[in-house]
Amino acid sequence: MRSLLRLWPYVRPVRARLFTAAFIAILASCIGLVIPLVLKWMVDGPIADRDPAGVWLGALYLLLLGLAEALLFGLRRWLVARPLSHVEAEMRADLYRHLQRLPIAFHDRWPSGQLLSRATTDLMLLRMFLAFPLTFLLVNGVTILVGVIIMLVQEWTLGLVILVPAVPVLITCVIFEKRYSGAARRAQDQVGDLTTVVEESVLGIRIIKGFGRHRSQAMAFRKLSGDLRGTELHKARLLATILGVIVTLPELAIGAALVLGAVQVADGSLSAGTLVAFLSTALALRWPVDSIGFLLAMSQEAATATERYFEVMDAEPESGTAGPRTAEAAGSRTRPRVDDGDGDGDGDGDGDGDGGLVFHSVGFRYPDAPEGSPPVLHGIDLHIRPGESLALVGATGSGKTTLTALVPRLHEVTEGRITLDGRDITAMSRAELRARVAVAFEEPTLFSATVGENVLMGGGTGEEDLTRALAVAQADFAHALPRGTDTQVGEQGLSLSGGQRQRLALARAVVGRPDFLVLDDPLSALDVHTEAAVEAALRRVLADTTALIVAHRPSTVLLADRVALLSGGRITAVGTHHELLRGNPEYAHLMSGAPAGEQEDQR
Repeated sequence: MRSLLRLWPYVRPVRARLFTAAFIAILASCIGLVIPLVLKWMVDGPIADRDPAGVWLGALYLLLLGLAEALLFGLRRWLVARPLSHVEAEMRADLYRHLQRLPIAFHDRWPSGQLLSRATTDLMLLRMFLAFPLTFLLVNGVTILVGVIIMLVQEWTLGLVILVPAVPVLITCVIFEKRYSGAARRAQDQVGDLTTVVEESVLGIRIIKGFGRHRSQAMAFRKLSGDLRGTELHKARLLATILGVIVTLPELAIGAALVLGAVQVADGSLSAGTLVAFLSTALALRWPVDSIGFLLAMSQEAATATERYFEVMDAEPESGTAGPRTAEAAGSRTRPRVDDGDGDGDGDGDGDGDGGLVFHSVGFRYPDAPEGSPPVLHGIDLHIRPGESLALVGATGSGKTTLTALVPRLHEVTEGRITLDGRDITAMSRAELRARVAVAFEEPTLFSATVGENVLMGGGTGEEDLTRALAVAQADFAHALPRGTDTQVGEQGLSLSGGQRQRLALARAVVGRPDFLVLDDPLSALDVHTEAAVEAALRRVLADTTALIVAHRPSTVLLADRVALLSGGRITAVGTHHELLRGNPEYAHLMSGAPAGEQEDQR
C-alpha cells in the first residue's frame, strides 16, 4: 500500500470518476445479492402455492435485476476507461521529461531496456491495476461482507459453517503476498534485461552479422528468456497454490452447508426457500472469493511496477543553477600551477583570466567511482581567450572527452570552477549555458528524423542557417538525397556512412552560430580530401568563435591557435603546435604516431 499510495497525485484529478465507478460497481454487486432473496420468495411463495403468475412475475424481477447489474457494470467500465488512459499518458510523459533532466552519470549506469520497460510494460500494469483490481478489491470486499451478513441473518448456523475457511484463506493470502512480491519484482527486472538485449542486438546488427555472432547472441537471449520463463512459472505455481486453497476450502464449506441445510429442511426447521436463497448467496460470493488470488497478484505486480517507476522518478535531476560548490569557495582553493612562461603561473598563457573560457583548478571524479580512487582530472588550469581556438591533445584515456563534457555541464566538476566570459557556469541555467555552447561529439548520434530536423536541433531558424551549416561541414551530399534535407535518415542514422553522420553532427554544432564551440575529434571519420575541405570551411567559423577542440591528428591540431597537452588528468604543457613539437617529447611522440620504443631511439 505504501508503494501504491504514491500514485495518488496522478489519480487525484480523476478521483471523482473513479469513486463514482467504484460506487456503481458496489451497487451492481449488491443488486446481484438481491437475486437470491427473489428466489427465496419464489420458492416459498408462487412455487409452493403453484401460482404460475407469481412465477412469471418473479422471472421478470430476476430479468430486470440482471439487466440492471449488467448496465451498471458497463457504466463503470465507461467511466474509468478515458481517465485511466489519461493517467497512464501523464505518467509516461512525466517519466520521459524526467529522463531528459537526469544527469549523464545516471544514463551511464542504467541499461536502456530497463528504462524502456518502465515506460511501457510497467505503466500498462499500473493502468490495468487502476482499472480493475483497485476497484474490485473494494467491491468484492464489500460484496463478501454484505453477503455474509445476509447468510447469517437467513440461518446463522449455516453462516458459521461458511465462515470456517476464512482463517486459513487469510493466512494463505498473507504468505502468498510476501512470496509473490519477490517473484513479481524479479520477473519485471528480467523483462527489462531482455528488452536491453533485443535493443542492443537490433542496433548492433551489423556487428553481430559482421563477426558471425548471431549464435552467441541467440544463446544469451535464450538464457535470459529461460530465466524469465522460470520466474513466470514460479509465479504461476504460487498463484495456483492460492487459487487451490481459495477455491477448495469455500467449496467444501458450501457442500457442508448444503448437507446440513438439507437435513434441516427435511426435519422442518428450515424452509426450502431459505436454503435456496442461502446457497444462492453463497454461490454468488464464489467469484468475489475466487478472485482474491489474481487480484492480489495483479496488485503486487502494480506495487512492484510503482516501485520501479519511482526508482527513476526519485533520481536527482540536474540542478537548474548552482552546484554543490560556491564560486568563492572554489576560487579560494590553493591550486597547482603550470608554468607557461607568461609570469602569472596560471597555465593559460594570459595574465587576466577573465574573458573567454577559463578552467580554474578544475577536478573531476565520477560519482560512482570507488572510494580512494584517483580523480579523472585534477588541477586543470586553462584559459581559452575570446575568439581563440585551443586544441586538446593527450593519450587515449587521459580524460580529454571528460574535460570537454564539463563545459556544457554534461558532468559537474567536483573541484574548482569553469567560467564563460567571467561567469561561473554553475551560476547559469542549463538552458542559457547550452544556448551559448555547442558540442560535436566523437560518436555522432542522429535521430529518426529528417536531415534538416537533425541539423536544426543545434539551433538556427530556417533554410538559410541549414544551408550555411551544411556548407561548413561539407555535407552538401544532403541535397542529393531522395528528398533532399527532408529525407528521413532512419534510426541512429545508420542509413548514412560514418563520415556523413559525422559531417551532419558537425553541421548541427555550428548551425546556431554559438559563442563557444566544443568539438570532440570531429573529423576522425573523414577521408583526407573531405577533411581538408571541412578544415578550410571550419577555419572561417573558428575565426569568430571561442573553441575547444579534442585532436588526435596534426591536421586537426593545426586548426587551433594553441595546443594544451593533457597527461595523467592534468595539463602539463600549453603552447603552439610547433613550440610543443620542439620542446615537449611526449607531445612530439603523440604527433609522430611512432611506437614508444622507436620514439626513444629518435630522441
